Amino acid sequence: MSRSVVIVAARRSPVAPRGGALSRLDLTGLGVPVLKAVLQDAGPAAAEVTEVILGNALGAGGNPARLVALAAGLPDRVSALTLDRQCCSGLDAVVMAARSIAAGEATVVVAGGIESFSRAPIRMHRPLQKGDEAVAYDRPAFVADPARDPDPLQAAARLAARQGHSRVVQEQFARASHVRALAARADGRLANELVPFPGLDRDAFTRVLRPEVMQRAAVLAGDADHGLTSATVAVEADAAAMLVLADEALARAHGWPILCRFRGAALAGGDPVDPALVPRQAMARVLQRLGWQAASLGRVELMEAFAVQALACLSGFGFDSAAVNAGGGALSRGHPIGASGAILAVRLVQELRALPTGSRGLAAIAAVGGLATAMALETA
Repeated sequence: MSRSVVIVAARRSPVAPRGGALSRLDLTGLGVPVLKAVLQDAGPAAAEVTEVILGNALGAGGNPARLVALAAGLPDRVSALTLDRQCCSGLDAVVMAARSIAAGEATVVVAGGIESFSRAPIRMHRPLQKGDEAVAYDRPAFVADPARDPDPLQAAARLAARQGHSRVVQEQFARASHVRALAARADGRLANELVPFPGLDRDAFTRVLRPEVMQRAAVLAGDADHGLTSATVAVEADAAAMLVLADEALARAHGWPILCRFRGAALAGGDPVDPALVPRQAMARVLQRLGWQAASLGRVELMEAFAVQALACLSGFGFDSAAVNAGGGALSRGHPIGASGAILAVRLVQELRALPTGSRGLAAIAAVGGLATAMALETA
């Protein structure tokens, strides 16, 4: 029989743009303060942790989860796993932890993601023969056929033109993301989730976006009418986010804090040419499995890698607009690839905490190669 899984703690670092306030920290420096904070919040549950699972996309191998776990003082007996499914990695780590506990393979697991764009290794192809020079590259291939492996920025620009999402509409969406993020900062809604770092105790990129400033931004991809700009594309960033998940029966027996209950998840594959649309499949699958209606969700945390991506994924679902990214999204924070999905999970937990018992929420994110993950939570 599947066991019920709950989240007993959820924290994240502030998000800072690449080259900003967190740029001198490596993955261990980013991850350790967040892991310590989330373990402190978990209280007695922290002593029962058996594994740490972290997503990371740019670290070029190794096992950052093990480095962070040991540096944070967890016992040698605690296992550690780092996974890479690009932007989905952080949310996948949470889903993997939940499924492990549900299957009875674990009882308490820390899961999340860490990423540093600022300290990411420089990637190079090794020379094929002596005397040749190594060739630098920005990203590996995610699909064997180059024709089906577009640059995400270009793919998003084509999507905007094809579906008719104008530059103005994209800018309005981006501005609204910053407005909601500023409101969440002002009303103290972020206090329960943020772990202050030296010199940074808030998301550094969040700001007031004036229409006249956005109009002057250069088009990064696409045409003049539907193009993507620096205001409508999430900035590359550094951050970490982690959650502590536990067997619900064990948590209740010991009186551990219970923030939310894990209700289900779906990992989806779709057309790599249109990776931004794949979250629609993952979200629809989770809602169908649970028998939930989109309009019944109290909160939805949807990745805003591009404004057009969020607009396209939301279209036709019937979500309450006030429930979507209620405290702002990646357009107002930044996109620390391997940590972004975990940040969505932390945000969802913290937003749901303010709602009545039984309130439902959904987090969803896409990844290059035509992949996506969606996870459903409920207040317990």
